[in-house]
Amino acid sequence: MIAPSLKLALCLSLLAVLPTVSSCAPRGGVPAANPTAIMPTSKANAIDYIEIPSHDPVLSKTFFVALFGWKFTDYGPDYTSFDDGRLSGGFFRSPIVSATASGGTLVVFYSPDLAGIRDRALKLGATVTRDIYDFPGGRRFHFTEPGGSELAIWSEK
Repeated sequence: MIAPSLKLALCLSLLAVLPTVSSCAPRGGVPAANPTAIMPTSKANAIDYIEIPSHDPVLSKTFFVALFGWKFTDYGPDYTSFDDGRLSGGFFRSPIVSATASGGTLVVFYSPDLAGIRDRALKLGATVTRDIYDFPGGRRFHFTEPGGSELAIWSEK
């Protein structure tokens, strides 16, 4: 097992020489720009960190701050990390974004007020790609956020 400080040093070295390495934060929530940040405790065999492609991470950040009140930390114009209080992740600049039609992973959020959150998302610039529908266990809708990736929100009501 490699010590976290050694992992960070290796990642920082890769960032310096490989233009395709864009972040040192695919897991653990500590991008290279902030090596002194405290890493959250990870849980074995669980989703630890999620990175979502965005045409414009600033637009994605602005949207989710307004929609859910998430906290963000910026690491330059091409990466911003979030903490929703339960899971951490980030938005990275990419010409290709996630969509279910092309086989992309669908990240699904929860809200107890599905119609209300749908209306707020629309007012904040989202585009509904599949309106509210029933599925076993609840209801949900799909949308693209202003950065371009498709996501969903569900509720049991």
